Amino acid sequence: MPHYFIRKLEQFTKLSSDDRQALENAACKRRTIAKHSDIISEGDDPHHVNLILDGWACRYKHLDDGRRQIISLFVPGDLCDSHVYLLREMDHSIVALTPVRLAEISRAGLEQVANDNVRVTKALWWDTLVTVAVQREWTVNLGQRTALERLGHLFCELFLRLRGVGLTDGPSCELPLTQVELADALGLSNVHINRTLQDLRRAGLVVLKGGRLTIPNFDALRRASLFNPNYLHLDREGRQFDANGSV
Repeated sequence: MPHYFIRKLEQFTKLSSDDRQALENAACKRRTIAKHSDIISEGDDPHHVNLILDGWACRYKHLDDGRRQIISLFVPGDLCDSHVYLLREMDHSIVALTPVRLAEISRAGLEQVANDNVRVTKALWWDTLVTVAVQREWTVNLGQRTALERLGHLFCELFLRLRGVGLTDGPSCELPLTQVELADALGLSNVHINRTLQDLRRAGLVVLKGGRLTIPNFDALRRASLFNPNYLHLDREGRQFDANGSV
């Protein structure tokens, strides 16, 4: 069941039982991807939308000399572009950072859900707009924030995204990212990432051990990172569309 995806959409509006069933029916084709394997590669013809059910993935671009830029991170509940099937070919790649279980949603399946369930359509547009907003914030990260602010900002963002789908445990969450992957996402060297992590640890702002991130004082990390969560739009802006009656 795509329960993380449903939880994510319900950060915008409360879905009905019919809405949820339609999403479950559309996400019935499952696939497992090995760690470090491409889910889809640049140049491929995309025929369906990938929904992350479990595991972490990222969108990336490679330069001709082999350098990589991670453009975005996908966690459980994330769609890897809801209308990617409109493109003739992929202009970037998506790779599994951990073992990933995903659902393939066909173009016909997604269009049927959108046509038959107006509330889901609005929630999917919200999801698309939030994805674009996150991309804007990552651009600000690369262009203006210091190394400490970039790393702390990313930790704050990921923690809230995971908390929204029920994947945090108090002040802790899974963070299965290597320092190389953090460097590729934040436009920093591996050495710089290492030093910045040490700075955050010494300041008591984060604990990172065994693939788990703990943020002892979220407000303190938020202030140090100049983090404003408004771009995640988590205050149920679509509550006026909430399902009524049996849900």
